[in-house]
Amino acid sequence: MKKSLVVLFSLLCLLSCKKSDDYIVVGDDIPSFVLHSDVAGSVSSEELKGDVTMLFFFATWCGPCQQELAAVQERLLPMFEGKDDFRLLVVGREHTQEELSEYNQTKGFTFPLYPDVNREVYSKFAKQTIPRAYLIDKDGKVVDFAVGYDAEHFDSMCDKALELL
Repeated sequence: MKKSLVVLFSLLCLLSCKKSDDYIVVGDDIPSFVLHSDVAGSVSSEELKGDVTMLFFFATWCGPCQQELAAVQERLLPMFEGKDDFRLLVVGREHTQEELSEYNQTKGFTFPLYPDVNREVYSKFAKQTIPRAYLIDKDGKVVDFAVGYDAEHFDSMCDKALELL
């Protein structure tokens, strides 16, 4: 039953996403932004140039987001371990640093989470719907993105990221 609810929720998230919800799509340059984390420090979009970046937006209450973050921990991190020209940014939409620290402690993720309390960064990419994942090349262009979580597409994005390194 729980699995059925997660699948149903994922489908509803995907169906509710319209093209007009996306401000940034494949081929676009990423917008200018700065993320601040008490744990990981600050990072700006300018600093990402020269690196392949995977950017994820999530919320702690979102079922498909939980699946995606588990895949980040279990599949993505081992693929890119030791790759100096790869960056991972995981952004908690509408979450504080305190909420994310508590969440990360509960989940045991080994990657930092960046708060985006007022959707300042998220709103530069889209209007609504999470999870969202963006693959950004070394020039700061979006080469792939996903709305919702699909394991096959996630794996495809990881493979594309490896090719870009």
